Amino acid sequence: MGDWGFLSTLLDKVQSHSTVIGKIWMSVLFIFRILVLGAGVENVWGDEQSDLVCNTHTPGCENICYDWMFPISQVRFWVMQIIFVSTPTLLYLGHAVHIIHQENKLRELRKTNHSVMTPKYTTESGKVRIKGKLLWSYLTQLFFKIILEVAFITGQYYLYGIIMIPKFICNDILCRMPTECFMSRPTEKTIFNIFMLVVACVSLALNVLEVCYLLCCRVRGRPKFEGVVRYHTQPNLPPFDEISQEAAESIKQNGLNRDLEKRWA
Repeated sequence: MGDWGFLSTLLDKVQSHSTVIGKIWMSVLFIFRILVLGAGVENVWGDEQSDLVCNTHTPGCENICYDWMFPISQVRFWVMQIIFVSTPTLLYLGHAVHIIHQENKLRELRKTNHSVMTPKYTTESGKVRIKGKLLWSYLTQLFFKIILEVAFITGQYYLYGIIMIPKFICNDILCRMPTECFMSRPTEKTIFNIFMLVVACVSLALNVLEVCYLLCCRVRGRPKFEGVVRYHTQPNLPPFDEISQEAAESIKQNGLNRDLEKRWA
């Protein structure tokens, strides 16, 4: 497990800049991938090339049959999967650290100049707010992880299938004839093969769920504009017919008032 120490340290720093679902994904990666791969899988596979037994006396045919059946070792395949899937998360970590460093500088400047813009991505305690360009960076790395997970799940299925067959027939042209080969510990390898496939599917589901969660939070956080209608600033006026009638009555009353004033005069 010492080989995974540096990667585990970097990924552990991402947890403070992730959502709750992201922290669950990180736990799945540590416990069910890195820990299982280091503690169990490598011991089960061992030197699988030398453990492969083929019914042939042709020099080099066993090596050719192993390469024909396993273009890449499953252990190395899963190591590549962990590294590739973790890379987008590490790139997001670099972006988050860069933003934190910039906003710490802003806080230092605000101590002497209050006109400096207030930091919006981090709090005073150093907690990151996933919004704005940091949100898009987080979503981008999630989309890349989803694509990589799908690619590796598909690759594992087409390369190794689900059940490891104890006996297979090697039809490589470099061997003189079709050769029977027998792999060691096929049942154990089948268990680990299914286990790693299920863990990859769980990680994929967590990534999709986290994307949905962030998008829902984004939609909820927007201000709700419910059909803005522009009204005139004048007070409510009666219809035009009523205005004309009131004006006519007002003119008539004014005329009567002038006639009375003349008579009194």
